[in-house]
Amino acid sequence: MTRMTMRPYVPADQAAVLDLVNADRLPGQPSVGPAMLNEALKGADEGDNWWGAFGPPTVQVAIDPAGELVGAISCAVRAKDDAGVVLWLHCREDEAVAEALITRALAVLPTRPVEAFQFATALTQGLEALPVGHRPATHAALERAGFVGERLWRYMRADLPRPGLPRAEGALAVPDPDRPAARRMEVRQDGRTVAEAVIGPPKQGIGVLWWIEVSPGARRQGLGRAMLGSALDALTGLGATQAVLYVDDDEPPGGERDRTAANALYESAGFVEVDRLWSYTLRAAESDPTSRS
Repeated sequence: MTRMTMRPYVPADQAAVLDLVNADRLPGQPSVGPAMLNEALKGADEGDNWWGAFGPPTVQVAIDPAGELVGAISCAVRAKDDAGVVLWLHCREDEAVAEALITRALAVLPTRPVEAFQFATALTQGLEALPVGHRPATHAALERAGFVGERLWRYMRADLPRPGLPRAEGALAVPDPDRPAARRMEVRQDGRTVAEAVIGPPKQGIGVLWWIEVSPGARRQGLGRAMLGSALDALTGLGATQAVLYVDDDEPPGGERDRTAANALYESAGFVEVDRLWSYTLRAAESDPTSRS
């Protein structure tokens, strides 16, 4: 195995780390530039309050014997429970580099358990977990290190506009008080909200549909499809040429959060699956070096 040197990130590494990050860019994700990387290095993400729960990230890079920067990993400690968190990792899907980075992160993090790919960072448009289809070497390296993975999200995208969809009467995009960078759309009947959608303003022409919800009494009337049409219209009006969304379809059909209907709606509207997203946890007992062979 090729020996690598691990050291902390320094500003001179910026161009090499950007190359690594963008080598992993998925369809529907913006190209990462210096500003986005700087936000991720600080542990910041516009409009996302998850970052307030963590201390400043530690970013380590891997250098091969030829002196080339071949990998980078960011990790932090969560304030409320002292759990370690791997925020992002990029290595051009070289499994040996991924393993070296994970080993270094586990040595740097002073605590257990350790979670990996649980939250979106400033490097993406809401990509909260690892796309295993595009990142198989990172997935394998995490499992080899003892992490247990769980499939949580379905990541989908579509080109805009989508002119064949109906529109919801009266649904206007207004600022969302819970997400300063987002817009909320509502349909009200008899003084109450019966349907809503939340969208994220486009980055590099890419908009995000965060969610659509229709109250139980208003379902099976086409309102969800109409809200989808209105939300995609709003994104188009904001300058988006494509849209992405995330479906939390980790429960089997018939469960409390069965997303069969949502998946069918998005597919019929022209959204296609890009990848399945996984998150990981390394429990305290699993992280004890004496427990491994």
